[in-house]
Amino acid sequence: MRIDGQRRSENFEDRGRGAGGGGGGGGGMLFALLSRLGLRGALIAVIVLGAVYLLMPGMRAPMLGMLGIGGGEVQTSGSVCDSHAQACDFSRAVLASTEDVWRAQFTQARLPSYGARPGAYQDPTLVVFAQAVATEGCGNATSDVGPFYCPADRKLYIDPSFYQVMEQRLRAPGDFAQAYVIAHEVGHHVQNLIGANQIQLQGENQNQTSVRIELQADCFAGVWGHTAQASLAIDEADLREALNAAHAIGDDTLGARESQYTHGASAQRVRWFRRGFDSGDARQCDTFAVRDYAQL
Repeated sequence: MRIDGQRRSENFEDRGRGAGGGGGGGGGMLFALLSRLGLRGALIAVIVLGAVYLLMPGMRAPMLGMLGIGGGEVQTSGSVCDSHAQACDFSRAVLASTEDVWRAQFTQARLPSYGARPGAYQDPTLVVFAQAVATEGCGNATSDVGPFYCPADRKLYIDPSFYQVMEQRLRAPGDFAQAYVIAHEVGHHVQNLIGANQIQLQGENQNQTSVRIELQADCFAGVWGHTAQASLAIDEADLREALNAAHAIGDDTLGARESQYTHGASAQRVRWFRRGFDSGDARQCDTFAVRDYAQL
């Protein structure tokens, strides 16, 4: 796989290190402390703190933070891409490639149909973060959940350290394996645009619906890989990397019981990615058209 000479997407956010929720909502640590001191102790504490506030301006911001005033997000200094420059650059190149592929697919209406025509493709935004992140509609998350897509804000979220997890813990190394992860999350964005994530087949439980969703996202990732083969010089070695990654993150390989599957077994994930990659046709990715769940 080669990204030299490829454009980089501008739909990219570096949330910085240590971004997370802070401040308001709980009343702050200081209020909790004062409530334990009793009336007399609290009055003395307020007098002392008032003097500190007036005489030591440098302490005002920390005190307001303890009170829960001026809440919102707390950002510490530093950029994620300062320490993950190569991963950020690679991710932007892959994201740009997915934009090109899906814009064409939407223009040509080469998509599964779930009712109304979705119209033109709308680019998602890729957010890189470290350790924890606050989304705009899906709550807060830590790096432990891995890469994910939030349909409420139409953004993909990834901690670049996950690429190391893939290589070292999941034994799924390679740049195309990493590209597969991004393309899979973009696949969820495609589902959001065409309405696939709103489908619930009668008689199936939430886990079974989730498996259909995840397998379709794998297939969409394969469609991207097929279409980007020439521009990114994707070869058989790259394909093996992606198939290995799809196998490594199957529910059975990760130790889940069949009744607990939410993403599909390794063989299923490999099969649906391969289906998209071999055909290059997103219409072949309609997992909801397979009425018998056991045949997925």
